[in-house]
Amino acid sequence: MTTSAMVSNDATALGLLAVILGFVFYTSSSPHPFWQKFYKFIPALLLCYFLPSLLNTFGVVDGHASQLYFVASRYLLPACLVLLILSVDLKAILGLGPKAVIMFLTGTLGIVIGGPIALLLVSMIEPSLIGNNGPDAVWRGMTTLAGSWIGGGANQAAMKEIYEVGGEIFSVMVTVDVIVANIWMAVLLFMASKAKEIDAKTGADTTAIEALKQKVEKYHAENSRIPSLRDIMMIVAIGFGVTGFAHFAADFLGPFFEANYPWTEDYSLTSKFFWLVVIVTTVGLGLSFSPVRHVEAAGASKIASAFLYILVATIGLHMDVSKIMDTPIYFLVGIVWMIVHAGLMLLVAKLIKAPLFYMAVGSQANVGGAASAPVVAAAFHPALAPVGVLLAVFGYALGTYMAWLCGQFLQVVAG
Repeated sequence: MTTSAMVSNDATALGLLAVILGFVFYTSSSPHPFWQKFYKFIPALLLCYFLPSLLNTFGVVDGHASQLYFVASRYLLPACLVLLILSVDLKAILGLGPKAVIMFLTGTLGIVIGGPIALLLVSMIEPSLIGNNGPDAVWRGMTTLAGSWIGGGANQAAMKEIYEVGGEIFSVMVTVDVIVANIWMAVLLFMASKAKEIDAKTGADTTAIEALKQKVEKYHAENSRIPSLRDIMMIVAIGFGVTGFAHFAADFLGPFFEANYPWTEDYSLTSKFFWLVVIVTTVGLGLSFSPVRHVEAAGASKIASAFLYILVATIGLHMDVSKIMDTPIYFLVGIVWMIVHAGLMLLVAKLIKAPLFYMAVGSQANVGGAASAPVVAAAFHPALAPVGVLLAVFGYALGTYMAWLCGQFLQVVAG
């Protein structure tokens, strides 16, 4: 697309994205019957990608000429990761008993191995999927899908930078991601409505879930508070302070490895962005064991989510919807990948007699991340929504490492 877009000023483009996000969030919580019915079938997250993509598709904004994604991925994304990860309560996750964590990790494993398996199988029908190593190589695009399906939008953006993914394959993979992931989420929500019957048939033990419902309700009743200006400034200080430190360290580490150990490029160690994401993830996990984690009571993850949705909208701005019809083969890759993930989860759930809740939330915490795992968790019981967040935050913490690993396997398969 040429830069003869109607809007060439990034401040105006940001204004348009903010209005779109405001519209989506306002209507998605509207009591009006039309909007309630509409959002029953169309997830709000899908619109946060899709509506900005129309600005690009119809030439209102040139997504590739805009600097908005660069700013969001370098400043808002690291701050968002820190604020989401520092609230992870590893003790509470382990308190669910091993089954919840086993199902979550099974979901992660399903994504890590599912990508290479899908690429291998579909390349038998379409050999051109492998053998290419340029920026628009299919395997590179699939790393962003792995990032999204293990952690979320933040990890997807991280993989785009780490594996230097071309804009064309990235926009195709974002479309595959949103459509395939939302079809799977619809399946999980349908299963949630039949949870009691399914658990009764499999003989699953749900006592730990009942105990957790009460614990979660008690914690929120006692701790959550209306944030003061001081709280908000502390959250901003932590998010951007750690981001600043991570940039400072990454500016040293990336060039250091490039100059002294050039062979580490294969493992992304020469990428400044790789170090940026690894440092904020590690510092965030460290802070989760300190008193700093209590900023979550004042809504740290809500501010992080606002940053994340701005990032999602800027990613959408790169998407050209007209490309969907050009590339049905990529949808086949995505569907085969999701079948491997789902099949493995259902098999393990049956073997260990895990409640459907653990399987559904474990899967969605991987595939949908913090934006939609609480939605699936709340479909079982509103008090369980934070479990979705806990596991999804666990996903953010693992996402960068595991998606990177999946990328290494994809690279091998692609030759």
